[in-house]
Parts: sequence; C-alpha cells; structure tokens
Amino acid sequence: MKISCVILTMGNRVPELDRAVESALNQVDGDVEVVIVGNGADVPELSATVPPGSSASIRSVRLNHNAGIPAGRNRGVEECSGDVVLFLDDDGWYADPGLVSHLRERFSTEHDLAVVSFRVKDPEGGLGQRRHVPRLRAGDPERSSPVTTFLGGACAIRRSAFLQVGGLPERFFYAHEETDLAWRLLGEGYRIEYDAKTVMYHPQVPPTRHTDFYRLNARNRVWLARRNLPWVLAVLYLLNWIVLTLARERSRAALRAWFKGFTEGLREPAGERRPMGWNTAWRMLRLGRPPIV
Repeated sequence: MKISCVILTMGNRVPELDRAVESALNQVDGDVEVVIVGNGADVPELSATVPPGSSASIRSVRLNHNAGIPAGRNRGVEECSGDVVLFLDDDGWYADPGLVSHLRERFSTEHDLAVVSFRVKDPEGGLGQRRHVPRLRAGDPERSSPVTTFLGGACAIRRSAFLQVGGLPERFFYAHEETDLAWRLLGEGYRIEYDAKTVMYHPQVPPTRHTDFYRLNARNRVWLARRNLPWVLAVLYLLNWIVLTLARERSRAALRAWFKGFTEGLREPAGERRPMGWNTAWRMLRLGRPPIV
C-alpha cells in the first residue's frame, strides 16, 4: 500500500516546511511520496532529502494563485499516486517515525475505513486545543473513537474514497471543507476514526488569526447545510449555530462579520446538493454528533 503526503505552502515558512517534509521522509518503512503544493507561491528550495536506500520521493507543483485550502489539497491528490494520502500543514510535523507503518496496517485491514484523524500535540507541552479532538466529548484526547468529521491538516485519507465523493469542495476556500467531505463519506458507508496513536505536532495558534475567519466560517456552515442536509435538518442546524454564536461571541465586529457571511451563504450558490439519507443522520446521532450541531 503506497502512502503519499500532500503539504500546502505559501512559501513563507521555509524552516517549518523543511521540518514537515523531513518528518514524512524519515518514516520507518515509509517510502512516502511527498507532494508539495505552492498555493500561489513558488515552493522554496529545501534541505530535506530522501534517505539513502529509500524509494521515497519529493515533487512540487505551483498553483498560479492562492486557490484556497480545499483546491490546493485537491490538486495535491491529483498529483500523487498513493493509496492513502496524508494531509499535513507546512508548520506541522510527525512526532512518531512509525506513524506510516501504523496507518498502512489499519488501511490494509479495515477496508471501510476512509479517514484517520490524528491527535495534535502542542510542541511546547501545553494541553492542546479542544477543537483538535473532532467530537463533542473532547476532554480526553488520548481516547480514540469513531467520529463524524476530522482535521484537514492532520489526517490520512483513503484516496479511492476521496475521489469517489468528489474530493473537497473548492468553493469553500477555507473552513468546514473537511466536514462536507466527511458527511459525504459517511453517506457512502465509510468510517472515520480519531486515532490517538497517530500523533503530530503543531503550534497552538487560534483559527481567528485568519482575516476572514468569521465570515467564511458562517458562509460555509450555510453552504454545508444546503449541500448535505435534508431541509428540516438544515434549518435546525443553522438555527442552532445562530444561537450558539450569539451566546459565545461578545465582539460586535466578529458578529457583524459572521452574519455577513451567513447572508452570503444564503444568497450565493452552494454547489451541488446531495442531501444525506435519514439513515446517515441516524448513524451520526448514534456516533454522538447528530447533524444539527
């Protein structure tokens, strides 16, 4: 089973990118095919090299403009040939050189397994962020479990399943594209697992560092519901997130940006609508996260 690793970069984190690539190349019995996607930027020259005797490889591709995270990762999947594709942020790295061997064993024997979401650890030894455990009961990051979504920059995906459901929704640009993919995979009968044994390091940085975080977060939630949910569940899902946002957010500027994005999500095309079946919604409820949260 061949393993590929797709790394997006804007070309502005050269030491971090070097570290990320090296952590993929130095996997024990890995022979990982690394594909670096320059998202509107040239891929910088790196010092990381393929270990002697390994059949691992490094290739790069440059997009003419910043097409967003989902489009960049889709292009990376097009360029690679692995049976399983790892998505890695350019400022993250793999903690365990045996990670690929563990993944190869899982994907080889669990044929309905589509995605493994990794455990993200703070390199400074902090407690980590709740959002890095993709389930409602996130208090114990060392507990593995089935989940209904995953972390886009800390995961491994079966390439055939990824292509079967059409990849990541490129219009999203950033935010919730993984959940859109996850819901469609669940609808096809696949499993998604949070595996605490698969560890990667990533600096603790808030998602609100992105300029358009609140607007895109809200817009894409609307698109997610419009594309994937029966209308009754879509209404409940969006009402629920309006209430949660009003309860949690105290910044008026953030709320204005959020509701601007929400309105955009209602007005602008969301892409192809393929509502999940009620059996998929019931399955998600049994997994602990019904598609209204």
